[in-house]
Amino acid sequence: MRSRLIIIPLLILLTACGASPAQNGTPAATPTALIIATVPADATPTPTPFQPLLDAEASTPTPIPTNPSEQPTSPAATPAPLVISPTPDPAVLLPGNWSPPVINAPNYAPPPFPILTDNETVTFALLGSDTRGGRSFRTDTIVVAALRPKSGQVTLISIPRDLWVYVPTRGMERVNTAYQSGEIYAYPGGGAGLLKDTLLYNLGIRIDHLAMVDFDGFRQIVDTLGGIEVPVACAYTDWHLIDPTYNPYNEDNWSLYTVGPGVVHMDGDLSLWYARSRLKSSDFDRGRRQQEVLRAIYTRALQTNSIAKLPQLYNNLNSAVTTDLGLTDLLQLAPLAFHLTNADIRSYYIGNSLVTGWMTPGGASVLLPNGPAIQAMLQDALSPSRRPLELETILIEVRNGSPYGGWDLLAAQRLNYAGYQTRTAPADSMNYAGSLLYDLTTTQDPNRAASLLAILGLPQPALVSAPEASSDISYVLIVAADYQPCFNPANMAP
Repeated sequence: MRSRLIIIPLLILLTACGASPAQNGTPAATPTALIIATVPADATPTPTPFQPLLDAEASTPTPIPTNPSEQPTSPAATPAPLVISPTPDPAVLLPGNWSPPVINAPNYAPPPFPILTDNETVTFALLGSDTRGGRSFRTDTIVVAALRPKSGQVTLISIPRDLWVYVPTRGMERVNTAYQSGEIYAYPGGGAGLLKDTLLYNLGIRIDHLAMVDFDGFRQIVDTLGGIEVPVACAYTDWHLIDPTYNPYNEDNWSLYTVGPGVVHMDGDLSLWYARSRLKSSDFDRGRRQQEVLRAIYTRALQTNSIAKLPQLYNNLNSAVTTDLGLTDLLQLAPLAFHLTNADIRSYYIGNSLVTGWMTPGGASVLLPNGPAIQAMLQDALSPSRRPLELETILIEVRNGSPYGGWDLLAAQRLNYAGYQTRTAPADSMNYAGSLLYDLTTTQDPNRAASLLAILGLPQPALVSAPEASSDISYVLIVAADYQPCFNPANMAP
């Protein structure tokens, strides 16, 4: 029974996905005119050369700051007084309208965020990092997991690595540099302490615990589970190493690889690739894929045939994950394992609409946060679920009436993101001409039906009224070949 109980806490620790190695680009001390760039949906803010596993400067990362004569900040030193300067709304920024003071000076800071976390929420920073020879690199994957144990609710918040934030004692830098700087410059609490303080100051999120996993550890964990089944709603193509044993620095060892749409079985290597690739994508899209992997690992770990592998999984945890959580902490969270479903996991993202692209004076492409918009999103993400009580009593059965394997699971995942409970069942035919949504409820609520059609991207004629008082399900969705599986999970939070 104990193995079953530690599943959920283990997932919190194990699902931080791998990150790309460090990028240089520390801004110059003297600011020049701002260059505001529009961020297209498929943009990759940090330029990346061809080599997918190692950026140009990553083999010899430059400590922060780049001036070799500068000495690390002593933890005992008294920091210079902060100069709190208002940060303008990025929507009104134009070249020449605003220049920060000394943009990388330790004594400059934007106004701090109000604290948004309450005492009933337990928060975790899930980090993906590449570590070599014991030296910490930048944490290019940052996902905050907020748990409300009383309500059995989990919220995942993806933070883009290029978000331009105030890092205490360091100045304005990318958020992915905070952990590394804390290690290099002996910040109180090290990298974990500086990252926690950075997220609290800039996003108002108190971090209670932290877990960091590297590439090899992530592969081991997924392989220990026997792989995971990832519902890939949107087909994804990117460069992939032909064989994991091949030399990644030889261009001929790479080829374009496509997954989905469909339910894709992924081992540790493939799931790591899917969660971290961005050469033909963006950091925003990568955040979506990382959360898909999180949900897939959760689903896999709860399956009965995975319980026998949990002792090995726990051993991998000790060697592969850096965390401040002890076994007692894990067991305190264990009861969630019996109640939590994918419909109870809410997904949020600091996405393209909440930031503005900016080129720093040092030539680095970063993301300026739109403070009010991010605050509004985080307030919703960190509040108790606003999901109507009626959603908890609605069960939707999804049947695959298409010739495409796994499309019932893709539709079920889509409904889960919107807060609906689902189950799957066989269809009587795999040749339906069009997708159908049967309303079996006695109330026949037109507003709820219209909302479901909108969530699924189905037209009004797809709705079929079929009230059935004796049914334990509220709706039956039959997915046909006309179903469009790709959707934006950022629009699905209940």
